[in-house]
Amino acid sequence: MTDVKLPSLAEGVDKATVTYCYKGVGDVVKEGEDLIELVTDKATFNLPSPVTGVIKQLFVCEGDEARVGSIIAKIE
Repeated sequence: MTDVKLPSLAEGVDKATVTYCYKGVGDVVKEGEDLIELVTDKATFNLPSPVTGVIKQLFVCEGDEARVGSIIAKIE
């Protein structure tokens, strides 16, 4: 099982808001495929999957705020 964490975004930015979820629990995702879209006060970006597998848990929904280092999803 792989924990997908929100990586460091930019200097001085420690959180982001989830604006779109490309995948849900039970979906197959390929390494490099976008999982979620995030927005900060400085930029909008996509968080890609670090591995190929099935999403077992998703800890964020659209509109949620996530902090750097927090677990976004678990992929098996």
